[in-house]
Amino acid sequence: MKLQSLVLAAATALTMTTAFAVPAGTWSVAAGAHYVDPKSDNGTLNAGGTDYSVDVGGDARPTLTAEYFVANNVGIELLAAIPFNHDITLTDAAGNEIKGETQHLPPTLSVQYHFDGYNIPLNIKPFIGVGVNYTTFFKEKLYTGGSANLDIDDSVGVAGHVGVDFPFTPTDAFRIDARYIDIKSDVSLNGDDLGEVDISPWVYGVAYVKSF
Repeated sequence: MKLQSLVLAAATALTMTTAFAVPAGTWSVAAGAHYVDPKSDNGTLNAGGTDYSVDVGGDARPTLTAEYFVANNVGIELLAAIPFNHDITLTDAAGNEIKGETQHLPPTLSVQYHFDGYNIPLNIKPFIGVGVNYTTFFKEKLYTGGSANLDIDDSVGVAGHVGVDFPFTPTDAFRIDARYIDIKSDVSLNGDDLGEVDISPWVYGVAYVKSF
């Protein structure tokens, strides 16, 4: 009787793991939200002979991903979002501050590997990925009380991705993930180069995933 119970339990676990495998040809779509958390110390800009340390604030926005599996457990994913909005603070050595803001879009294309499911005790499916990010900045502003045309160049960099899916049906899952994105951009003010900002954020998110 005990042997039969063990065999039944093993068969059930194997069935659950196989059921949540991701075969080639599968599409998945994930809808959720992500928080972009820029690194601390975003660099130094020089304007008119004065050095300013740069601080870029974080922001959260709804996101959407689509992934196509080109082989079993191997997918190509595209991340899209509505524009993120970031506060910018420039501070000189005397503590004087200049405030500003910018918006950006961070489309990211990644190749990902989804590990076979684990039951420990919840069924989970971890994944890792690496890809390329293209970040475009727009609506840059500095609140200086005068005319200031701030421009932040677009950025192309490497992006890493890790996460865990928690399947609750063969086609539905809850996802927790984190990305590291290399974002470095040249900055100019009224056409004059000020230097480079290094934003390079961690991006944390949650999403509902649907496969079909």
